Formats: sequence, C-alpha cells, structure tokens
Amino acid sequence: MVSIENVTFHYGETHEQCLRGVSLRVKKGECVLLCGESGCGKTTVTRLVSGLIPHFYEGDFSGKVTVAGRDVSVTAPDALAGTVGSVFQNPRSQFFNLDTTGEIAFGCENLDLPPTEIKERVTETSAALGIEKLLDRDIFALSGGEKQLIAIASAYALSPDIFVFDEPSSNLDWNACKELARLMLRLKNTGKTLLIAEHRLYWLAKLIDRVVYIKAGRIEREWPADEFLALPERTRTTLGLRALNPDALRPDARPPERTTPSLRVSGLSARYSRDKSVLRNISFEASPGEAIAILGVNGAGKTTLARTLCGLHKKSAGEITLNGTALPSKARAGPFYLVMQESGYQLFTDSVENELLLSKNKRSRPPPEQVEEILKSLSLADFRERHPMSLSGGQKQRTAIGTAMAHEAQILIFDEPTSGLDYGNMRRVVSVIEQLRAEGKTIFIITHDYELLLAACTRALILENGAIKSDFPLTEENINKVKEIFS
Repeated sequence: MVSIENVTFHYGETHEQCLRGVSLRVKKGECVLLCGESGCGKTTVTRLVSGLIPHFYEGDFSGKVTVAGRDVSVTAPDALAGTVGSVFQNPRSQFFNLDTTGEIAFGCENLDLPPTEIKERVTETSAALGIEKLLDRDIFALSGGEKQLIAIASAYALSPDIFVFDEPSSNLDWNACKELARLMLRLKNTGKTLLIAEHRLYWLAKLIDRVVYIKAGRIEREWPADEFLALPERTRTTLGLRALNPDALRPDARPPERTTPSLRVSGLSARYSRDKSVLRNISFEASPGEAIAILGVNGAGKTTLARTLCGLHKKSAGEITLNGTALPSKARAGPFYLVMQESGYQLFTDSVENELLLSKNKRSRPPPEQVEEILKSLSLADFRERHPMSLSGGQKQRTAIGTAMAHEAQILIFDEPTSGLDYGNMRRVVSVIEQLRAEGKTIFIITHDYELLLAACTRALILENGAIKSDFPLTEENINKVKEIFS
C-alpha cells in the first residue's frame, strides 16, 4: 500500500538532512507507529506519504515514494486526497473554513461529490466521532482538543484507504484519546491502512501491528507490537520514548513549604457572549513554589481561565489579587506570562536566540549567559540561528517555554507545554518547572499529559463546565483521584 525506497530529503531552508536513506513498506490494513525523539523525521515521513513532499515543502529530494501504486513525485497532492487522509500536528494549519460543518464538508466538496452525499458523510462522520455538539460552531472558538477532532473528522469524511496521523493525541484529553483509539480500531478492522507518528504511546497499545523507531533521519530499529510493548523501562527511556504503562507512574514533585498565598482569585467569571458563560465563580489561592495542574476535558474552560488570568480575556465578574493588590487586565501583562498551546502564535523573530532576547523590553534584555543557559537547558543550543517557523512542533514548544524562562513574570502559565515532546524533552520541561519553582515562581500547567502531571505538579485544580469541581494536592494518597480523572 505504501512504499518508501531509499529516500533522502532536506528542507530548502536548511542544509541539514532530515531523512537519510529511509526505506519503509506498509501493507494494506497494517497499523504502523512511527516514534522517536522530537525532530527525528517522523513528520517528514508522513508528509512523504501525503504527497506534501516534494510538491508543497521545497527541498532536495531523492528516492521513490509509491502510494496505492502511484508515484508520489508525479502525482499532485489533490489527486491523492481520496486515497490518503491526513491529520496534522497543528490542526489550525489545515483549516479552510470559519465553521466546523463547512470544514468537515470541505474535502468532499473538492472531490465534487453530490450535495446529498456530502450531507450524509458529514452526518455519518459526526456520529462516528461523537462530535454532533461541535457542528455549526465557530471553528476558532473551539478548544485545541476540539479543533483536533474537527481535523480528524475532515479526513474521516473523505473515506480514504490510508490515514496518516501526526501527533493526533497532542491536544486531546484522556477520554478523547480512548475514543480515537476505538475509531482507529474500527478503521483498521474495515481494512484501512494507518500510519501514526506519536509520542504518547499508551493509548495505542491495542492498535499497532509494528513500531518503527527513527533517529536523526534514519530508521534505526523496528519491532512487532508485542516485542515493543515488552521493552524494559530502561531501554524505553534510553530511546527517549514515553511511558507504555501509565498505571506504574507515581507523583514525583515535592510540594513547597507552606507560605502565605501570593495570588488570590475570587468569584472569577468570564463569557464569550452574553448568553454563554465559560467560567463561573472561580475562587482559589496559590503560593510561590507551587506547580498547579489545571485539568478537565476538552472545552471545560482551562484555556479561558489561563487567558483571563493573564488579562487576554475580559472577566465579567470577580477579582484577581497579586501580593495584596487587585490588578486590572492591563496591569497583569507584566507579572503574568502565558505560554500558549499553539506556540506559533507567540514566535515573532528570525531566530531562536532572538526570541529569548525579545522576551523582555529593549532596555532590559536578558544577559547573554542567561540566554545560553536557557538554550542548553532546553536542548536548543544547536538551533539558536534557526528561524522558529522552520522548527518541528516540539522544538517550537521548547522555544516558547524558553521565552517564559527569560521573562521576569511571577506567575507563569503553560498551556499543554509537552505537546509534541518526547520523553527526554518532557523531562527537560520538568527540570525547567523545578527550576522556576525554586526561584519562587508560581506555575500553572494546563495538561492532558498524565506523565507530565505526576512528574512536575504538586497540586491539581479540576474544572468541569467552567467551575472548580475539586482541588487537592498531588500525593500518593490522592493517586486514585487522579486516575479517576483520566479514566
């Protein structure tokens, strides 16, 4: 079904080879997992199969890629649309419509299907994915996870023979991952071929047939699924791979010593329209040195809470007090700092190093030694001169985290900071959070990443329908409460 023969490729903006002599065959009906460290070449392989390379992404290409019997190098991507359905790591990059229903129908319209069939496909797709409530919505008002579901739906509606997923779980909550796994299993059982590039591995355990490990642009190892799932933990972490058995994980972060809370949030409410309240009467306190996880299903209000705390979204009621002073929206821009879920929104300069220098005002730029320390701590030193938009998703995420480290904010909020990160870089983010906690910062982490949650956070704040459902310390005694949230 898919044949990649001795492919070497590097993107036009860099002289570094991204793939080096890669050969891979995927049989019809097979589910193959591509794994490896961030930036190893997984996404590039998915772009080969979808035809985006060499037609959309410029670079030096050699070798041969055949999909369903057609040579990709001489077949336009639109001619492959009915054969290959692609879901990108950043769903925003593949949207063409302002509303969700139009987006799901868009691909079918481009295949010139009859209107009645298009309507039937949209209905069948929304029912299969359980996303009826997302139809006829403003696509840019959705949460990151909801956007991901719409991207998956737009590919599903085309009914292709091959599905290519690039980090499909990166913005999905635990339950959405399970639903996606069930959907993929149904696709596989109907003879569809699945190629999945992914870091979060546990949810794929019952789905995959074969695992391909890529390192520095080369296929280094392959395993049948049963052998891969039986890898010793030491082997897995050495390879830079995420947990295969989340039930074995335990809380790692030590809570700080009790101090007077510096942040008080009282009766906070926020709306997106007069008729729709997103946050309702949120109240809590936070102290220096805490790392507080903000948890909840997609659409629970987590990102809206972060944006409201930072002054990016107007509150409709309540008060936010820092060190005894009530702060209006504009006054929170300095002491609060948000690393967004879609890191591309806040990368502005022509190099990674300049992004860190931009993180303060011109009169107070971070000293060179601080910039160097941040680059090394996030494994970005080799990319200091690279344009941020030329980086992989995980590298962009680490760059955005680096800007937060260089900022003098007292309250730091990370929205899905490990989206697209391998085990090693996830651990680097954990080290950064520990360092910031030691400096007396208060950290909030919006995450669906169970591994990060237990490794970095000292407390969990659970949102449900825009209100606080529970608030408890992340201790061994409370591990069952955490599992309930993720079950």
